[in-house]
Amino acid sequence: MGLENGESSMKEPLLLHHAKKTRSLKVVFLTTFVAVLGSYEFGSCMGYSAPVQSAITKELHLSIAEFSVFGSILNVGAMIGAITSGRIADFMGRKGAMRISSGFSITGWIAIYFSKGALLLDIGRLLCGYGIGIFAYVVPIYVGEIAPKDVRGGLAALNQLMIVIGASTTFVVGTALEWRILALAGIIPCLIQLLGLNFICESPRWLAKVGSEKEFYSALKRLHGDDEDAVSHEANEILDYLETLEHQSNATMLDLFQTRYMHSIIIGVGLMMFQQFGGINGVAFYANQIFTSAGFSSSKIAIIAFASIQIPITAVSAFLVDNCGRKPLLLASSTGTFLGCFIAAISFLMKEHNLLQQWVPLLVLSGLLIFVGSFAIGMGAVPWVLLSEIFPINVKGAAGSLVNLEHWFGAWAVSYTFNFLMDWSPSGTFLVYSGVCAASIIFVNKVVPETKGRTLEEIQASINSSSSQLLSFPN
Repeated sequence: MGLENGESSMKEPLLLHHAKKTRSLKVVFLTTFVAVLGSYEFGSCMGYSAPVQSAITKELHLSIAEFSVFGSILNVGAMIGAITSGRIADFMGRKGAMRISSGFSITGWIAIYFSKGALLLDIGRLLCGYGIGIFAYVVPIYVGEIAPKDVRGGLAALNQLMIVIGASTTFVVGTALEWRILALAGIIPCLIQLLGLNFICESPRWLAKVGSEKEFYSALKRLHGDDEDAVSHEANEILDYLETLEHQSNATMLDLFQTRYMHSIIIGVGLMMFQQFGGINGVAFYANQIFTSAGFSSSKIAIIAFASIQIPITAVSAFLVDNCGRKPLLLASSTGTFLGCFIAAISFLMKEHNLLQQWVPLLVLSGLLIFVGSFAIGMGAVPWVLLSEIFPINVKGAAGSLVNLEHWFGAWAVSYTFNFLMDWSPSGTFLVYSGVCAASIIFVNKVVPETKGRTLEEIQASINSSSSQLLSFPN
C-alpha cells in the first residue's frame, strides 16, 4: 500500500504538470490564430486582382495599363508599410501595430467597394498594401515572441500557410463572387482580428522592453498558465537579456551596419534576396502565360495543379520546421527550386530548338510544380521564422523595416521584369532563376545557423559570439 501511495503521489504532479502545459498551449494556439488572421488578410490582398481583372476592367472601363497600376500599386503601399512597420511595432506594441494594419486594410477594401473609377480604386489598393506591409513584419515577430521554443518554428510557419490559404481562397471565391462583394469579404478577417485582439496578451518581450513590469508578468502567466517555474525561468531569461541591452538605444538604419549586428543583417537580407529573386512572384503572377508559352492548349488544369500544391506542402513545412530544423528545410527547398527552374529552362530550350515538342508542356509543368512545391516547404515560410528569431529586440524595429522593405522591393522588381525577361528568352529567364537558387544553397550552408530548440536569448548569444568573425560563419 505504501508503494502504491508513493506511485500515486508521483503520478499526480506529472498529470498536473501535463494539464497545465496543455492549458497554456491552448492559450498560445488561440493567440497565434488571432495574429495569423493578418497573414490571411495578406494573402487575400495578394490574390484579389487575378480573378476580378476582366470584371473590373469592363465595368470601370479601365485600360490594361490602368489595371496594371491597380495590381502593382499594392507593392508600393507595402513598401511604405515596410518602412514604417518596425517603428510602429516598437512604439505602439505588436497588438497596436496589428490594429493599425487592420484599420488601413478595412479602409482600403471600402474604398475599392465604392470605386467608380481608377483613382479611388488605386487609393484603396494602396491602403491595403500599406496594411499588409505592416502585417508582413509584425505577425511573425509577435508569434515568435509569444511561442514556446519547442513549437515556435511550427507556429511561426503558420504565417506563410495562412498567406497561401488566403490567396487561394480569394482566387477560388473570386470566380463566383462579384468583385465589389469580394472586396467586402476581405474585411472579414480584419474584423475578427480586431475583436480577437481584445482577448489576447501583448508580447511579453515588448512589455519588458518598455518597462511594463506588471503587464509583463501577467502576459507570461497567461501564456504559461499556472506553471510558476516556467514563468520564473522565462522572465529571468528575458530580463537578464534586456539588462545587457539597457544602455543601448533603439537602433537606426545606419546602426544596423555595426559589427555586432552584421551577422544577423547578412542572414536576414540574404534570405529575403534569395527568396524573392529566385523568381517566385514572376512564376506565381504569370503562371497562365508560362503554360501558354509552353504549348498548353488550355492551361486550366495546369493552373489548378499549380495552385493546389502549395497549401498541403506549406502545412507540412509548418510541422517539419520544429522536427527537422530550419536549415535542413532551407537546403532541401533551395535544391528543389534550383531543380525546378533548371527543368523549366531545359524544357523551353527544347521548344526553341524544336526538340521533343510533345514533351515540352509536361516538362514545364513538372518543373514549375517542383519549383513551387520546394519553395512552399522551405524558402516560403522558414525565412520569416528566422527573421522573428535572429534580431536583438533593440534592433528589431529598424531591422524589420529594412528586411521587409527589401522583400517588397524584390516582389515588385521580379513581377515587373518577368515579362521583359520572357520576351527576351524563356529558357534564359529560368536559367537566371536557377542560378539564383543555386547560390542560395551555398548561402544557407555557409551563413545560416540552426535555431531549432533554442530560446530567442540563446540564439542572440550564439549569433553575437560569431559577429566578430564574419569570415567564419557557424554552420
